[in-house]
Amino acid sequence: MLEIKDLRLGFTSGRRTLAAVDGVSFAIAQGETFALLGESGCGKSVTAQGILRLLPAAGRVLGGSVRLDGEELLALPEADMRAYRGGRMAMIFQEPATSLNPVLTVGRQIGEVLERHLQMTGEPARQRMLELLRQVGIADPERRLDEYPFQLSGGMKQRVMIAIALAGEPELLIADEPTTALDVTVQAQILDLLAGLQAERGMGMLLITHDLGVVARMAQRIGVMYAGELVEVASREDFFTAPRHPYTQALFAALPEVSRRGQKLVTIPGQVPSLAAMPAGCRFADRCPQVMAVCRAQSPQWRETTPGHVVRCHWQGDRAVDDAARHSVTELDLPAAQPFLEVADLKVHFPIRKGILQRTVGHVRAVDGVSLTIAPGRTLALVGESGCGKTTVGKALLQLIKPSAGSVRLGDHELVGLSGRRLRAARRHMQMVFQDPFASLNPRLRVGEIIAEGMSALGLEKERAAQTAAVVALLQQVGLPAEAVDRFPHEFSGGQRQRIAIARALAVQPELLICDEPTSALDVSVQAQILNLLKALQADLGVAYLFITHNFAVVEYLAHDVAVMYLGRIVERGRAEEVLRRPQHPYTRALLSAVPVPRLEGGEQRIRLPGETPSPAKPPAGCHFHPRCPKATEVCRQTYPQTSAVSTTQSVACHWPG
Repeated sequence: MLEIKDLRLGFTSGRRTLAAVDGVSFAIAQGETFALLGESGCGKSVTAQGILRLLPAAGRVLGGSVRLDGEELLALPEADMRAYRGGRMAMIFQEPATSLNPVLTVGRQIGEVLERHLQMTGEPARQRMLELLRQVGIADPERRLDEYPFQLSGGMKQRVMIAIALAGEPELLIADEPTTALDVTVQAQILDLLAGLQAERGMGMLLITHDLGVVARMAQRIGVMYAGELVEVASREDFFTAPRHPYTQALFAALPEVSRRGQKLVTIPGQVPSLAAMPAGCRFADRCPQVMAVCRAQSPQWRETTPGHVVRCHWQGDRAVDDAARHSVTELDLPAAQPFLEVADLKVHFPIRKGILQRTVGHVRAVDGVSLTIAPGRTLALVGESGCGKTTVGKALLQLIKPSAGSVRLGDHELVGLSGRRLRAARRHMQMVFQDPFASLNPRLRVGEIIAEGMSALGLEKERAAQTAAVVALLQQVGLPAEAVDRFPHEFSGGQRQRIAIARALAVQPELLICDEPTSALDVSVQAQILNLLKALQADLGVAYLFITHNFAVVEYLAHDVAVMYLGRIVERGRAEEVLRRPQHPYTRALLSAVPVPRLEGGEQRIRLPGETPSPAKPPAGCHFHPRCPKATEVCRQTYPQTSAVSTTQSVACHWPG
């Protein structure tokens, strides 16, 4: 259905044109999913933009062919191309916050596609919009349809993007990190939905992702991309059982798993070469453990190792990455007896206002009585579905959102009610890494100014030279070159922007770091660097982390303690090994069963939760989870369960635990 031959795409820089995609060829059949893997900055998203002819102003098509059902897309006039985009081909973009129009409602944005490509308007269009929002798992779609993107959580924005892409009933769906911002249960729903639509419509899919678990579940064939070139193409079975290229093997070795908990994750040294400094030979040579003289002199040709499995590499051995190369990392596992941060019965309720007089007609109970403690040098992972209030908890701890009730104590100081200079002084001890690095970095400031801003505001490193040296050291710590100091955020990939956000948070040497999905935008090799960095900082400095995430592989590797949140309340907590190995709450078990694993699945049973997450504006009576719980009884429908101790360190809020 889709045939790409020798596609070359580049960007103009001054009088030069630099190739970002250099001779990429692959094909996608009807009903097939082809996954494109690789590090941030390898050219995956540029390839997708080139197929749809959505390159930015500096982008250029330098050569090659893109055919959809035999029609050459690169030769079509722009007016004809518009009929393809959103109709026959659709794209789910990586960053929904920057892809959705902030001044149009959700309904208006989905309605544009229905009107343009299906000539559907009025009430039929509205019913179709509601159906699409339900399909992608958005609760209370009637209300959400009339809301704006800023009123939605990160995961909800991503689901709206998916609804917009599916609205035109495309033949080819290009999905650029479609489930990055989603928690595991919604991710499972979305992947089931995409697989179902694919089977029903014979829809082809180009899946761009760094999540090997998603690849294992969805793709029939996989292409690994590095520095603008494909380096390995294989079927799913060959890819997971016998990866051949040293780069592919390094990606597998960088995965965080519980078996690697006491070890330093394998990272790939160096960085993807810049477009202006592409090496003459193999582009991976400078980072490859198996590099030979021929690699630096001559670009390798394709060779077939088994039928359908091709690799571009001079080296012909079996394993390039040695697991013995891992080093153990000292874990600072301090006892949880003396908490550094104590949160008691924290509530954050947002008023719902209606009418001309904007009277309060109800409240969204985003956080509804959360209590937790974090000790120095320990990591508490806060997990749960999108919209359950995890991010709101993090912001309320920093007083970025004013709590409605409850207590937040940092050491001996109560933070609720603080303002002005005293609050600023308290924030010196706590910093936050936000979920969306593009929205949280000032586009008008250079990277050096962004990182130094916190130091200046809090009076650290007042001398200019010392400040510059500190900024460069921080950039190197998070794996960015020193010359990044003088560049702007838009010049970096999504993963690189997240590293800048982490460097900014670390600049004021906080004792507690609130990390809101800090690795969700990162590919596995960079994620390994960041996790190693966070673990090393914790071992060296005793930094405590509140780690808000939906990535259970990261929880297994990094967290000492886990708290599971559902609809504004914590339903289970305990040490990581207890909660992950012996979950007591039905919701925790459903979350764990939905995690896609980066290997060929062996028939593991998945718990599919019926229905949708209820709206926090109208939580169910009794236990909030009872409408979706397979074990619910009459007592669950009437009474919210008390928290009961399972062991000295594990507790659960359930009438029927275990």
